[in-house]
Amino acid sequence: MIHLISNPIGVLALSKREIHRFFSVANQTIFPPLVSSALFMYIFGVAIGSRIDFAAITGMPYLNFITPGLMAMHLISSAYENTSSSLFIGRWHNHIQEILLSPLSYIEMVLGLLAGGVVRGVVVCLGVWMMSLFFVPSTIVHPLVLIYFMVMIAVIFSCAGMMAALWAEDFGMLSMWNIYFIVPLALLGGVFHPMAMLPKPLLIISHFNPMSYLVNGIRYSMTGISDMPVMESAAIALGMATLFFFATVYLFKIGYKLRT
Repeated sequence: MIHLISNPIGVLALSKREIHRFFSVANQTIFPPLVSSALFMYIFGVAIGSRIDFAAITGMPYLNFITPGLMAMHLISSAYENTSSSLFIGRWHNHIQEILLSPLSYIEMVLGLLAGGVVRGVVVCLGVWMMSLFFVPSTIVHPLVLIYFMVMIAVIFSCAGMMAALWAEDFGMLSMWNIYFIVPLALLGGVFHPMAMLPKPLLIISHFNPMSYLVNGIRYSMTGISDMPVMESAAIALGMATLFFFATVYLFKIGYKLRT
C-alpha cells in the first residue's frame, strides 16, 4: 500500500507555520470578515429584513436565511486569500525554495499549505455564525453536514488560491480572481436571495453556477432548507475538491513558475 504521507512531522511543521502565520495577524485575517458580517446582518437582516415578510417565502426570517450565505461567502474568501497570499509571498521573496528543498513530497507540500487555508476558513465561518447569535438565536440542524461542506469548500478555494498564486505575476493579478469571479459568483449563488425569487432565465443559469450548490450546502446544514438537492451539492463539492487538489499537486510536480 502506498502511503500519501511519508513525512507526517514535516507536514505538521508546515501546517503549524501556515496556521501561526494568519493567527499572528488576526486583526487582518480573522476580525475583518466578522465585522463586515455583523454590518450585513444589521443592515439587511435587522433594519431591512424586519420590514419584509420573508418567512412567507422561505419559512424563516431573513436574518436566518442570510447567515449561512455569509458563512459560505467568508469561508470561500478566507480560504482563498490565505493560501494565495502565503504562496505568492513565498514566490515573491523566494523563500518557497525552502519548502521545495525540504524532504516533502509534492502532495505533502500542498497538504501543509492547504492546512492554513482550511483552518482559517473554518474559523471565520464559525465566527460568522457565532456573530449571528447576537442578532438572532439559531441552531445548527445538521452539524456533520456543516463540517463536510466547510472542509470541502475550504479545500476547493485553498487550492484555487495556490493555483492563482502560481499564475499571478503581481498583486493585482493575485486578487483578480477573487474580485471578478469568486465573490460575484458567490453572491449570485444565493447568499442574499433564494433561487425561487430569480426570473426563470437566471434560475436556469444559476444551476450552472457551482457556487449555488456550495452556498446551499451550508444553508441546508444550518437550516435544513436548500434550493438545491443536498446530495447533488455534496457530490459537486467532493468532485471540485478532488479536482482542484490534484490539479494543484500537478502544478507543484511540474514546477509551474516555481523553478527558475
